[in-house]
Amino acid sequence: MTNPTPGIAKSALALSKKLQDEVREALRPPQEGYWAKTEHVIPIFLVKETRGYIEKVANQINGCYESGWYDACAVMIRRLIETLLIEAFEHNGIADEIKDANGNFLPLEDIINRAIAETAKWNLSRDAKRGLPQLKQLGDRSAHNRRFNARRADLDKVIDGVRLIVEELLYISGLRR
Repeated sequence: MTNPTPGIAKSALALSKKLQDEVREALRPPQEGYWAKTEHVIPIFLVKETRGYIEKVANQINGCYESGWYDACAVMIRRLIETLLIEAFEHNGIADEIKDANGNFLPLEDIINRAIAETAKWNLSRDAKRGLPQLKQLGDRSAHNRRFNARRADLDKVIDGVRLIVEELLYISGLRR
């Protein structure tokens, strides 16, 4: 008589693997991610009904902050600022001023310098002019300095400036009225 145990063990192992795979899939975050529970960095009402990609980045900024992922938060702030600056130049019909000869956007530092210098289409507030380079620097450190890890205090120092700059750029870009 043969031992039926190897067949049962094999079936149990396959069933266990299938169950593990199903549980792993069921516990994955949704395809579009979760909405942050808090708005510590950017009040969502500021970006609501602007552009979907702007709303998602603002949500990710808030979610990173509330989760304690401060480097990710700083990088996402940098990304949002860059996006809004480009939106502002495009909306005002001067996007060519921030593009190179091949039609590619310039590095963020150059875009910031041109936004600060722009006076024909807008005039950034003194706080925005001072804050833009600081936000870029924090985002750059978090993205590129392998020995730098942002902390909550680093973000807390710039949060008021983030909100002010985001709101100002939303108006300049015509995304808020």
